[in-house]
Amino acid sequence: MNSLRIKKMELGPIGTNAYLVWEEGGKEAILIDAPPESKEEVIPILERESLLLTEIWLTHGHWDHMAGAAELATSSVKVVGHLADQMLFEKPAVMSTFAIPGMEFQPIAITQWVEEGDTLDLLGRKVSVYHCPGHCPGNVIFFVEAEKICFVGDVIFAQSIGRADLPGGDFSTLESSIQKKIYTLPEETEILPGHGPNTTVGNERRGNPFVRPE
Repeated sequence: MNSLRIKKMELGPIGTNAYLVWEEGGKEAILIDAPPESKEEVIPILERESLLLTEIWLTHGHWDHMAGAAELATSSVKVVGHLADQMLFEKPAVMSTFAIPGMEFQPIAITQWVEEGDTLDLLGRKVSVYHCPGHCPGNVIFFVEAEKICFVGDVIFAQSIGRADLPGGDFSTLESSIQKKIYTLPEETEILPGHGPNTTVGNERRGNPFVRPE
């Protein structure tokens, strides 16, 4: 198995992280989250590396994480999301009240609904799916144990946490998600968040001022 390459991209009007993942010397790529402007950034990388985009995994349905998916999701691209955010994926106009005025969003058809306990395949590596609501109802995280990495969307950031004041958010639920799902991962696990720099489970367990371990 060749080494994994991860291209982190800060995209869209509010600096949302997306991650294009492929294997060294491989032919396929997976995109984790698709902010506005994803196509302009992703297509040149695919062409340069001779890659085919085969899957898009959406950590949740907020506009800044899914609004670029429709431009990339051809009929051959599998799109993954959680059913609790179905309305956000299929009728994104409902987010206009907390988006940038004037923006228009295309719906995205989820082709594989995932839930707690499901597993995905990341280029030959097992990925465990955990449902982590609180920021929004359908936030999921993708834990790649073999690589000691976890893509977390907007559940937790470096020394911060996701907002819980948007529709469908709840702080106590978010706190529980972090304590039971994030903080129970191995301490050396690298957290790849939806905004800002990467961190580790250990760093957040010891120093996150918003949620302490149980």
